[in-house]
Amino acid sequence: LPSETAAQATAQQLWDSLPGVYRQCAVCYTDYWEAYGCILPKNRHRAVGKESGQNNHIERLNNTLRQRISRLVRKSLSFSKKLENHLGALRYFLRHYNQSLNI
Repeated sequence: LPSETAAQATAQQLWDSLPGVYRQCAVCYTDYWEAYGCILPKNRHRAVGKESGQNNHIERLNNTLRQRISRLVRKSLSFSKKLENHLGALRYFLRHYNQSLNI
């Protein structure tokens, strides 16, 4: 396990990598990792367990991404040598996936 300082630094990097609008408006649902509680603002953080069901949507999306975008799972014929191609494939999938939702 990483030291407490290293864990907090990692959590801080994650928080800093989010777009500003997310940091101002979004609520982050996380597990009970202590570093999240130290870094994320109290009004933007909810620590939840699996039994709460609050993380089901995120886990479902992660599973859908792994199933439908093979380049996220293994280095094979669909592997992207360029980061731009990798990100483009992800954006393409997410755009069509979001359009298919009945929201």
